[in-house]
Order: sequence, then C-alpha cells, then structure tokens
Amino acid sequence: MKIGVLSLQGDFAEHIVALREAGADAAAVKKPEDVLSCAGLVIPGGESTTIGKLCVRFGVGEAIQELARRGAPIWGTCAGMILLAKEIEESDQWRLGLMDIAVRRNAFGRQVDSFEADVPMAGVEGGPVRAVFIRAPHVTRVLDGAEALATLHDKIIAARQGQFLVTAFHPELTDDRRVQEYFIGMVREGK
Repeated sequence: MKIGVLSLQGDFAEHIVALREAGADAAAVKKPEDVLSCAGLVIPGGESTTIGKLCVRFGVGEAIQELARRGAPIWGTCAGMILLAKEIEESDQWRLGLMDIAVRRNAFGRQVDSFEADVPMAGVEGGPVRAVFIRAPHVTRVLDGAEALATLHDKIIAARQGQFLVTAFHPELTDDRRVQEYFIGMVREGK
C-alpha cells in the first residue's frame, strides 16, 4: 500500500519522513506512471503556482485526476489545499479542482507572519494537534459534500470530502504523527 508524495516542489521530503514514521510505505512521485501506482497521494506545501505549472508541464495533473477517479485518497497540505480546491478566491491559477471548497491564499499573512497553534481536529483522537502555519491558506466556503474538520479564529483550516483531505497547516513539521495516521486510515479504507 504505497502512499506517494508529489515531489515536484515544496516540502515533500518532510512528508515522506513523517509518513514513514507513521508506518506507511511512502515514496517520492514525479511522473504520471509513479502517481498512478499509488494507493494514496499527498500534495505538499510549497508554491501552489509553481507546483501547478509543473503538474501541467509533466502531465502529472492528468494522472492525479485519474487517481482521484479511481477513488484513491488525496491529501493536500497548504499549497496542496489550494490545488485541490474547486475555487481559489481572486486567482485564476491552474488547479486540480477536485474538492468542493473555496480557498483564500496567504490568509494568515506573509512568511514573517508564520506561527504555530494547538487545534482540535475532528477524527484525530488524543487532544489538539500542533499546527504550523506558513503563508497558509484557509477554506472560505465548504460546498456540497465537504465538511470542516478544524477551525482557528473562525477560519476553516482542515476539511474532508470523501477521499479528499486538506489541511492549511503542516503536520509534517512537528513530531506528532496523528494526522498522518488519520490519512493512512483513509488509504486503508480506500483499499
């Protein structure tokens, strides 16, 4: 049960380490055939515009769309949240558009405004998770079948819609592996 981490740009190495620590067979994926060999996929934080352009250039976007059609779970963190959203406020950048959410980029400020907070997350047992926010987006609206899993200051920072999970924060940058375990559970259920 391989979980791929899209490794075109961003903090993919940290995700691979965190998923392995949580017990997953995690691997870097860069090519369409690599994406399609996965039972689940993580789209990491980074520059959403750059990741999107590389997805188009290398045909990876189409492979992710196909993986989604097959029912594989996909988790987007930070930039990955932006790319999974159907709507990006004040932006016409390329996106996968797989999840019925609208997002706002850089909703918590610039890089110098990065911060950490403890937030309760539905479906994650054991108390609040430590959330690291770096130029983080947030969900402005959940549409159709999507549901909020966590909020901070009345802003939705985690959501799920069936096989899709998004977090505005970076669980891979802490020692807590409960969000990774939550996603691994989604992948197991998907099999």
